[in-house]
Amino acid sequence: MTDQPAPTGTDVTAQPNVARMYDYFLGGNHNFAADRAAAQRVLEIFPETGVAAQTNRHFLRRAVRYAAEQGVRQFLDIGAGLPTQGTVHEVVRAVAPDARVVYADYDEVAVAYAQRLLTDTPGTAVVQGDLRQPEDLLAHPDVRGLLDLDRPVAVLLLAVLHFVPDEDDPSAAIARLRDATVPGSYLVLSHLTLDGIPPELAERGQAVYRNSSAPLVPRTHAETSRFFNGYDLVEPGLVETTQWRPDAESAVAQSHGYAGVGIRR
Repeated sequence: MTDQPAPTGTDVTAQPNVARMYDYFLGGNHNFAADRAAAQRVLEIFPETGVAAQTNRHFLRRAVRYAAEQGVRQFLDIGAGLPTQGTVHEVVRAVAPDARVVYADYDEVAVAYAQRLLTDTPGTAVVQGDLRQPEDLLAHPDVRGLLDLDRPVAVLLLAVLHFVPDEDDPSAAIARLRDATVPGSYLVLSHLTLDGIPPELAERGQAVYRNSSAPLVPRTHAETSRFFNGYDLVEPGLVETTQWRPDAESAVAQSHGYAGVGIRR
């Protein structure tokens, strides 16, 4: 792992960042010493976290491939973090070469890296935007320029909602995104849970994230299912991440959460 240059005039290296910690769990090198140290503390508590992060990426690939096979040609990946192998545009363009993808993240370092990596990739855009401010995100000129909201869009919220506390009303943000899209649009969602985890371990894990860029807010199956209000869940519904239409990748997977795909009514 190597330290990456930070944007000029900013001090982003001191506090662990959840996107860069996730990059570390995935084996990436777009992270700083503070991110690696925090990630290692998580791995000491939950050694299988790296495998679970890969499982989430496997679900992403299966779900976006499914949406593309159903005819969706527009994808909005919110909380996209840092580009990794098997990105959304790579997966969907194997099915639909004309698909368009917007990646959004609130972290300026993640956005800067992604913009640099995707500069020469037509049909894609990287924007700085926050799930908690959906109107601003949808009004961004690059989003408006690439996505036609009068046609179905797949909104992707992969491993992002468990960093949004209840007081920020993530359900309302998802409802606004839902209402901005037409019937036949998709919601692809994965969410961390600590169901079945001993309370002491859960508290130790959450304590690490309290000193990072975002708190960790695991939710139960019932709490996660409410994010799909206004959507019809695709079979097999909201299930453990490994169980959503598993393939060969899923055989060696580890689930730390729930995943599902919904179609807007």
